[in-house]
Amino acid sequence: MSEWHVVWVPGPGQWGTPPSDGSFGVHDLPEAVARIGLRPGDPVYVRPDGTVDRDFLDLVMSTVFRNLERETKRNYGTDYRLLLNYLSSRGLTWREATPRDLEDYRDWRCDAPENPVRISGTKWNREAAAFTKLFKWGKVYPLPVDVSRSEDRATDSVSSRVSWGTPRTWGLWSDIGLRGHTLAGLAAPTWESRTELRNTSFVQLLLSSGLRRQEGGSLLVFELPTQRLRHGRYMHARIAGAVTRSKNSRTYYASVDSVGQVEAYVESERAWVVQRAQEAGRYKRLPMIRLVTGVTHGLKPKVEWVDSDGVVGGQELSRLGWRERQWLFVDGPEGPEPAWLWLTEQGLPMAPDRWNGVFRMANLRCETALLAEEERTIRRQFRLAEVQGKTPYMTPHSCRHSMALYMLILLNELFEERYGLTKKDRRDFALLFGDPWWLVKTLLGHADVETTKRHYLAPVAHLQLESILAAAETTDEGEDVEDLDGVFARLARETAGIQDIDLLLGTVS
Repeated sequence: MSEWHVVWVPGPGQWGTPPSDGSFGVHDLPEAVARIGLRPGDPVYVRPDGTVDRDFLDLVMSTVFRNLERETKRNYGTDYRLLLNYLSSRGLTWREATPRDLEDYRDWRCDAPENPVRISGTKWNREAAAFTKLFKWGKVYPLPVDVSRSEDRATDSVSSRVSWGTPRTWGLWSDIGLRGHTLAGLAAPTWESRTELRNTSFVQLLLSSGLRRQEGGSLLVFELPTQRLRHGRYMHARIAGAVTRSKNSRTYYASVDSVGQVEAYVESERAWVVQRAQEAGRYKRLPMIRLVTGVTHGLKPKVEWVDSDGVVGGQELSRLGWRERQWLFVDGPEGPEPAWLWLTEQGLPMAPDRWNGVFRMANLRCETALLAEEERTIRRQFRLAEVQGKTPYMTPHSCRHSMALYMLILLNELFEERYGLTKKDRRDFALLFGDPWWLVKTLLGHADVETTKRHYLAPVAHLQLESILAAAETTDEGEDVEDLDGVFARLARETAGIQDIDLLLGTVS
């Protein structure tokens, strides 16, 4: 073995069947790992000579690393391995690294023409943050890299995940990618729709609410909105702080139609996979089950349960992380069933990151339907912009960006059209309730409106809100002839980054 490797500590029930003959040096490997102090998801670094590195073992069990989110640990763990391999190729340990070594490494990662997999400035800034944490913990001075120094940060740091879709484009993407329709609107002959309702319901819920993938993907069945706003088309509920990025609970809003689609999924597709799992005895074989015995009400709802060993427990709903939520079960008509809302075809909780695969497959179906065969043979990152613009490309986070753009346009129209506010009225209204930017910021749960403008609404951040609709097409008599779809289509033509059906199908036809 000539390279460093990373092994991740499995979670409960994911160890498989470790040998009990002592061939690993212990008779009970999970117990020995837990006794050391390692937790599920922690990385273990294996040196090129096959031994576990003690320095990195200490780092992983330190408060510096332990308090990181599990996904951040995984990202940092991969970043560290690549750096260790690079330094090893120079005959250096990480404690011997100098600023010059890190400058060379950055050049290789970001700029070297010989490197076929160069990274973006955003990715480098994340790696620099990981390395800074490592070198500070190891007391390596002078710091080989320090993310707080401007010269160690990339100036071209722009999120590559940002993309927006207009409502009609999301409809096209959903019809082809999630429902298996052809461009003519007919179901493809080979289409299998076992998870169609689940997938379309998830997308509609995120588009309506602006929830992040992990927030929407870790909902429990009893967390769906039930309170309908008076005279409105929206419902509201609370999202648990433990599954949010800020770790603060907040109110979220979802349209009545999107919640209705989710309820239809619960009563049909979901009920069917639960029944099959119960008949197959899958739930009885799970290593961890907590049967919910009650959910209290009030400002801080608490979930109470009893586990398979009869041990009674409970926790505030807002403090239950997404992994712990997968252990919760409720009493169903035919026995215990998962409290987790989104289930796999096997009737088991679907981890939030698996939605990436659903979106990936939907994007590929859109490419198959909308691109010529010779265009599909070229990997997306190498296609000409003209070819890329022929097919919608969405990610779970695109739902959140698109919701922000839609709400900004809609709120602006309501201010101008429904309420007939003059400029003075708008200023007075903004002082009392906030302008559309502030309202969208609140819906997304951002602490700072500048985050909303800079990252989520970049395509229109440079525009004055009044001008978005002011340029709407009118008749000779001054009557508007441009509806919301027309506004989105015009913005897509005039602004980079917004995907609209007119541009997509206009290049196809």
